[in-house]
Amino acid sequence: MYVVRSTTAACTAALLGLTLAVLGPTASSATTTPVPAPAPAGPSVPGVYAHRGASAYAPENTLAAIDRARQLGFDWVENDVQRTKDGELVVIHDDTLARTTDVEQVFPHRKPWRVKDFTAAEIARLDAGRWFGARFAGLRVPTLREYLDRVRHNRQRLLLEIKKPELYPGIERQVLDTLDGSGWLDGQSAGGRLVVQSFSADSVRTVHRLHPGLVTAFLGTPPVADLPRYAAFTDRINPWHTTISAEWVAAVHRLRGAHGRPLEVDTWIVDDAETARKVRRMGVDGIITNAPDVVREAVGGADGAAGGVRALAG
Repeated sequence: MYVVRSTTAACTAALLGLTLAVLGPTASSATTTPVPAPAPAGPSVPGVYAHRGASAYAPENTLAAIDRARQLGFDWVENDVQRTKDGELVVIHDDTLARTTDVEQVFPHRKPWRVKDFTAAEIARLDAGRWFGARFAGLRVPTLREYLDRVRHNRQRLLLEIKKPELYPGIERQVLDTLDGSGWLDGQSAGGRLVVQSFSADSVRTVHRLHPGLVTAFLGTPPVADLPRYAAFTDRINPWHTTISAEWVAAVHRLRGAHGRPLEVDTWIVDDAETARKVRRMGVDGIITNAPDVVREAVGGADGAAGGVRALAG
């Protein structure tokens, strides 16, 4: 998704899309100097992303959370991907199972209950819903394949985070293979329905190298002087909302990312109306939130992509 900041910016983005030249492997070089982007016309309505699904209302990273986001009218959902002992990709935030499952009761002697120390079959035995509320008892930790199928069934879009890739060597290629096998890397999905992000710059760089056409995002708040290095291999810089200012957001927008379009800023995690309005005034392009309906009402959005915001495929 590329957020249109104004009518002028929309036209500019469309023209840029016609002349898109995907960067080759050398684009990841730290010496690359991106071409400055035109200054944005001013703050617009940011897109809204349901963090781990609508996780204020259903257990995070479960199929129920995706469905709740859909019921609320949101098409962008965010998730976290890790890998089991036997190589299955699963959707869970923490690198341990204790907080969001009943692993301590089912496997009491396997502390610290790390995801990578359990097989997929063992994790499938765990209850991933009761901790949130009795009515969610029996929900399971979904595999990435199950999650992708549900997102596609719901006609939603996905902001996928590769979580702690240093624990899972080669996970970038495995994630891409799974996405490809599930039909998520065709032209429309890769360009308009999917973004892959990580806190690891090396992981984002690897994803860009392996699949240059894919939209990527770096999670963090690099110093302004370092932004050109990130622009060489990513399309978005996604920071924690407490770490940014309007000046920093403007500095990001002045650079073009790996696909020749102005870098975007999607900030997290914003769950209250006052903060949502504050970051909108800063000029962010998107807001990642556990309570997407609260944020939508605060910033004036009309649907899951927020009012007046469009995604440009390709």
